[in-house]
Amino acid sequence: MITELKDNQIFVFGSNLNGNHAGGAAIQAYEQFGAVWGQGEGWYGRSYAIPTLGKKMEKLSLKKIQKSLERLVEFAQAPVHQDKEFLLTAIGTGIAGNTIEEIESILPELPKNIIKVW
Repeated sequence: MITELKDNQIFVFGSNLNGNHAGGAAIQAYEQFGAVWGQGEGWYGRSYAIPTLGKKMEKLSLKKIQKSLERLVEFAQAPVHQDKEFLLTAIGTGIAGNTIEEIESILPELPKNIIKVW
């Protein structure tokens, strides 16, 4: 479990589209790393949300999660963010119910500044 971040690190966690960060890595992101209540995707504070559950807390398809991961990669590769290190937690494997293998199967090629921490 990540308990603190270096100055250049961003905590990447699984979320729901409502941005209700009530459990798992999401509550940690909210309480410790600046995630914003009501914001279910993107960069806030020292965190970056990847939605794995929908507005009704339904499991999102792997294809939808993959699209969000692709947006993260695009974001991390932007020149202004290349000095940051994105710590990708095991998104979608808690309440969303995916396996690590399923998440691994949809990961785009990760740039060197996105690091899997599972």
